[in-house]
Amino acid sequence: MARKPKGITEKHQKILKFLREYQQNHQYPPSIREIGEYIGVSSTSQINYYLDQLEQHGLIERDRGISRGVRLAHPHHEIVRVPILGPIAAGLPLLVPAPGETYLTDDEAYAVEIARSMLPVSDETQLFALEVKGDSMIDAMINDGDIVVLKPAVEARNGEMVAIWLPAREEATLKYFYKERDGYLLKPANPAMQPIHIPKSEPLEIKGKVVMVVRRVASVAA
Repeated sequence: MARKPKGITEKHQKILKFLREYQQNHQYPPSIREIGEYIGVSSTSQINYYLDQLEQHGLIERDRGISRGVRLAHPHHEIVRVPILGPIAAGLPLLVPAPGETYLTDDEAYAVEIARSMLPVSDETQLFALEVKGDSMIDAMINDGDIVVLKPAVEARNGEMVAIWLPAREEATLKYFYKERDGYLLKPANPAMQPIHIPKSEPLEIKGKVVMVVRRVASVAA
């Protein structure tokens, strides 16, 4: 039985970027070894594992009979750069930047690159990303260091995962949102952690809804 493909990680994104740029510069695909050198993986079996997942997602095509048989399935699809505005806690709430401050560099280098065809929304211009800090969302397959992509929002339905700003506490957090009779419940996806109860008298601002997760994976030794 074929394995179900997992979510797209930072390594997958780097491979897609490399395939696009290499093809543009050389007019032919890179080799498996060159792909491995670019993403920092020397094990060909691990590289093939990533490529198999990308193929199952329909993002690449492979001709296993030739040495340079990996190519983008949609070569003309653009890569979208979503700015990473900074960290957000998925454990204890984390302070957000003060007004006027930003985590972006002058050239907006701090961004995550995503194939447009993978985005679950039609308009990517308003998307932003946050780096998860903490492990309270691990049961939702969101780990410390992962990147969550969000679309701006000021309202949410019960059970949606949102980034929330708590003005009275000057804190932001990533949680499941629930509206209750006497306030709000911000629920983690980790049974070892307690929900955060926010009374109606305390202001709460929803900043965005999570639409995608880009997973960060540890390097695999050869």
